Amino acid sequence: MGQFQNKVIWITGASSGIGEAVSKAFNASGATVLISSRRKEELERVKSSCPFPDKVYIFPLDLTQSSSIQAVTSEVLSKFEIDLLFNNGGISQRSLTAETSIENDRKIFEVNYFGHVQMTKAVLPQMLKRGNGHIVTTSSLTGKWGFYLRSAYAASKHALHGFFDSLRMEVEDLGIQVTLITPGFIATEISKHALDKSGNPSGEMDNNQAQGISAEECARQILAGVAAGKQEFGVGGNELRGLFLHRYFPRIFRKILKRTAAR
Repeated sequence: MGQFQNKVIWITGASSGIGEAVSKAFNASGATVLISSRRKEELERVKSSCPFPDKVYIFPLDLTQSSSIQAVTSEVLSKFEIDLLFNNGGISQRSLTAETSIENDRKIFEVNYFGHVQMTKAVLPQMLKRGNGHIVTTSSLTGKWGFYLRSAYAASKHALHGFFDSLRMEVEDLGIQVTLITPGFIATEISKHALDKSGNPSGEMDNNQAQGISAEECARQILAGVAAGKQEFGVGGNELRGLFLHRYFPRIFRKILKRTAAR
């Protein structure tokens, strides 16, 4: 992973789960890492646990607040040239469509879609002026197909594919790489923080999530894929077979998916 040596990498959603593991992995590879999330105290913990904490900088921000993003991106871009932006912040959902308020739908989109879009649009001009850069965004397998209890979450992840696939076509000849990552089951607490029908954290750990690969293994796969310059790739275990079935055997895939437990 020598290509990340001395690169400046900005990671959102860095206070836990995939974001925390990726922050540590990039830092271990020699990168200067800027870490962001709402929870400053958790960012402090992540920094202290990184192998080279002197190369970690904390910039708290709230992806649901456009003003927060604008203020923090202005501060960061006045101090650093960003080589790689890693859009990773996100929130999931565990509620039936008919019981989910439009306010919850909008909240999920603010974090999972509009937050990433605003971050990208803030950093992109600097990259274009320099003529190089890499934008990496965490999507999900539900960015490829819908699933029970996840209508707004799946829709927000589908939207990411439309936006970043379009962006790639516009900037790939200008020196900018765009990568989409579609994780499967990763053993993080994202399901515990997922919004229920009342807009509160569900507090429940999904069985599939609990049995997924570790966040550290996820980070290893992510760094390998990013280093290889892949435009889109899956991360996870046997569930990634669904990408093949969904593409080439859609009827079989749908039957399997309908029999899969929602939690």
